[in-house]
Amino acid sequence: RRTLEVMSITRKLLGGQRIDHDGEFYSVHLDPPRICAENPFDPSFYFGGLSDEAREVAAAGADVYLMWPDTETGIKEILDDMRHRAQEHGRTLRFGYRCHVVVRETEADAIAAANFLVSTIDDEEGARIRQRSLDSQSSGVRRQAELREASQLDGFVEPHLWTGIGRARSGCGAALVGTPQQVADKINRYREMGIEKFIFSGYPHLNECTRFAESVLPLL
Repeated sequence: RRTLEVMSITRKLLGGQRIDHDGEFYSVHLDPPRICAENPFDPSFYFGGLSDEAREVAAAGADVYLMWPDTETGIKEILDDMRHRAQEHGRTLRFGYRCHVVVRETEADAIAAANFLVSTIDDEEGARIRQRSLDSQSSGVRRQAELREASQLDGFVEPHLWTGIGRARSGCGAALVGTPQQVADKINRYREMGIEKFIFSGYPHLNECTRFAESVLPLL
């Protein structure tokens, strides 16, 4: 609820409008900054969260609903639900997807690289890392844990979606793993569902950015 107030106040001020707001959390009576009055713009708010409260805030005030990894069936269910919620508010949403990537020339090499990332992680230490995170009890983190528990012994919950990376971190707990074409095909299926914004990462980050740019981007 507080986030929704912040988004509303910020959007109006950046749009060059005077704000007279007495809400649950904030009381703001303010003319817009001169630079915004002269050059108004509408920011794009990215917002994520799986709880009913978070979904309602996204539907009511966000521009892009940002998701963590899920199965393709799970993603479709979330998209359908969020489109319906936004429609109830007289709005539309765009969609984003946050995920890690491990891409190599062969599938076997990609799987080996993924396994290497967590090869020295002790499960008890991984649990301590996750429990220290501020979001450790959130609905989204619980869903990442469910995916990890539902995965096969190799960590894959569906083709090319590997949950092993969640053994060592909280938050976004899965990675796209495969050849450049396999990863590109997976991304294109997400795009066909309606996802248009992607936030990817890898370990070590610069190396994987370069690898992704050279091998996957030309296929998209």
